[in-house]
Amino acid sequence: MIRPTTPDDTTALIALADATGLFGPNDLDELGEVLTGYFAGSLGRDHFWVTDDDGGPVGVAYYAPERMTDGTWNLYLLAVRPDRQGQGRGATLLRHVEQTLTARGERVLLVETSGLESFDRTRAFYRKCGYDEEARIRDFYSAGNDKLVYRKALTAQGQ
Repeated sequence: MIRPTTPDDTTALIALADATGLFGPNDLDELGEVLTGYFAGSLGRDHFWVTDDDGGPVGVAYYAPERMTDGTWNLYLLAVRPDRQGQGRGATLLRHVEQTLTARGERVLLVETSGLESFDRTRAFYRKCGYDEEARIRDFYSAGNDKLVYRKALTAQGQ
């Protein structure tokens, strides 16, 4: 069941992100800070966290608008517990985000990810879900670690 994320989910969501092996200690600290800010109301009304709950959090998505744009949004985090990957949970969370934004009349959803080999599966997932590589910024995260930006139009006007 996909539902809004609650403060009680925080510890489980940080553990979930850690279990994926794709986030370093600093990333996990930042995740905790963003969740704290979200629940304190300091991020703004248009930031959304949703949790896939199946007897506890097994997946999470965080998305927010791109500032100073008309209808462009960022998916900042999409993660599924490793023992629940390959069951369609990530695609279901992503469709939930896309459908929510489409219903609001939003135009574009962007996803940033790493160019490292360890993110091959992540990039393949987004391509399978209809996202196109829009940009690559070489050596963005660190030397040899490019940032890739994927894009999907949510409405006909966004194409």
